[in-house]
Amino acid sequence: MAKKSFPQKILRLMTRLVAAVIAFMLLIVLLFRFVNPPTSAFMLAHQVEYPDQRLQQSWVALDEVSPWMPLAVMASEDQRFPEHWGVDFVAIRKALSEYSAGDGLRGASTITQQTAKNLFLWNGRSFIRKLIEAALALGMELLWPKERILEVYLNIAEFGPGIYGVEAASQAFFGRSARLLNDYQSALLAAVLPNPKVLDAGMPSAYVQQRVSWIRNQMPRLPQQIK
Repeated sequence: MAKKSFPQKILRLMTRLVAAVIAFMLLIVLLFRFVNPPTSAFMLAHQVEYPDQRLQQSWVALDEVSPWMPLAVMASEDQRFPEHWGVDFVAIRKALSEYSAGDGLRGASTITQQTAKNLFLWNGRSFIRKLIEAALALGMELLWPKERILEVYLNIAEFGPGIYGVEAASQAFFGRSARLLNDYQSALLAAVLPNPKVLDAGMPSAYVQQRVSWIRNQMPRLPQQIK
């Protein structure tokens, strides 16, 4: 049998390396179904960029969060969250159709994709990052129940500069526990999620207030229980 060429050996090595990385990541994803992540890639990046700024984050179980909060983030970020498997192809097709019609290209990332990005990846719009994000999101949907995805998302999402997780955000902006958030406060926190370094839940702009009104209008239309 002829010896394998050098390019074939490199391709085989790269294939094994990618498979090993994917397997390792899936093991970590499986572990985090049962163990709360001690930090996230975005939190670590923030600490590196702002070493003198105290990072605020306090883990809280989903059943200790006001039921308004999951509704608010679904209304704001991903209304098809109960239905899709991590990547919302319906939303992607709609966004591309709107872009072809002359509208601006809007994001179609799901809550699951945002959880994967915040937990494991880096900020940016590269194709490679989006591909890894989608693969991790599909793995999360396979290995985690929807409630766990929401729980992790709400605990690692950034709600303001250095403010991560709904408990820290609730204390910082309203001086109360996340379990006491009302519908307006929940919608206000959800309204800043697209750009928490610019949008401020403490001093909401007219744009943020418009988003709050829209989110509150959408919330009653969503399922109250996530399976």
